[in-house]
Amino acid sequence: MNLVLRRLAAMVPALLGVVVCIFVLTRVLPGDPARTLAGEQADPSVVAKIRTDMGLDRPLHVQLVRYFSDLLHGNLGFAWHTGHSVASDFASRLPATVELALVALLIALLAGIPLGVISATRRDRPVDHAGRVFSLLGASMPLFWLGLMVIVVFYNKLGWAPAPLGRVAEGVNPPTHITGLYIVDSLMTGDLVALRSSLSHIIWPALCLATGSTAIIARMTRSAMLEVIGQDYVRTAVSKGLKPSIVTLKHALKNAAPVIVTVSGLQFGQLMGGAVITETVFTWPGIGSYVVQSVLATDYAPVQAFTLVAAVVYLAANLVVDLVNARLDPRIADA
Repeated sequence: MNLVLRRLAAMVPALLGVVVCIFVLTRVLPGDPARTLAGEQADPSVVAKIRTDMGLDRPLHVQLVRYFSDLLHGNLGFAWHTGHSVASDFASRLPATVELALVALLIALLAGIPLGVISATRRDRPVDHAGRVFSLLGASMPLFWLGLMVIVVFYNKLGWAPAPLGRVAEGVNPPTHITGLYIVDSLMTGDLVALRSSLSHIIWPALCLATGSTAIIARMTRSAMLEVIGQDYVRTAVSKGLKPSIVTLKHALKNAAPVIVTVSGLQFGQLMGGAVITETVFTWPGIGSYVVQSVLATDYAPVQAFTLVAAVVYLAANLVVDLVNARLDPRIADA
């Protein structure tokens, strides 16, 4: 409990700093949201009226105080380019981004951890060199380029991937809304048609989004495993004649778990942020593509809300990582 309280107390100044920074940055960037909303040929009086309605005619410190007041009341602002509150837009779009990030994280874990373990246990062998090359390429490959290549090759050329135009195919009804996660809702309602369609649509953007995280998790798993393998207790286990699989899983991987948990938790926050590019390329109806539209419309409120949500996700991921690591190693709770 003390660990949770300490981490929650540390979140407060971090969130305050994020809110202030993004608020100031959105105000100093070039562009006039009132002019963008009204149109280039609009009468100056119309633009002035919109600026007043948006509260942009007030001093900056007054706008900041009002923004903090709105946040305390759960008001994330109004999205002028959609005509809806930011909270309602997020409520309809956030599940799509969360589902995409979760599937990408699952792929990264299922591929990255075994790859890192195999590379560590076969150090300097061909499989290790191949894993290191993949880690280098995966971590440095631009998401937008990878997404476009997937669309060109697997959709345009081979026809394996469905059209990148949403979460289910045209003509397929989404599953009954329960959680907003189509895969989960399809399983809960037994809608196999929606399940197949949602899986076929999410796997390609998830694979693209997971590439960088897979490389990072594999690299960190390899490093952690190599450090543990060199410890005396592992060499003692080997000298006792234990099977290599038992030594690897029970002794090495178990003690390398805190590092793997830490990097995996941080990658979830990274995946939520990286979804901006992936969603734009694959026309995925999440908050990433929504924020891109908001930036193009010079609409402040959605950008501020997205940054705040991303910060909360990162901090929550850090908290979960600390709790899991404290469970794995009780000494961390006293640190």
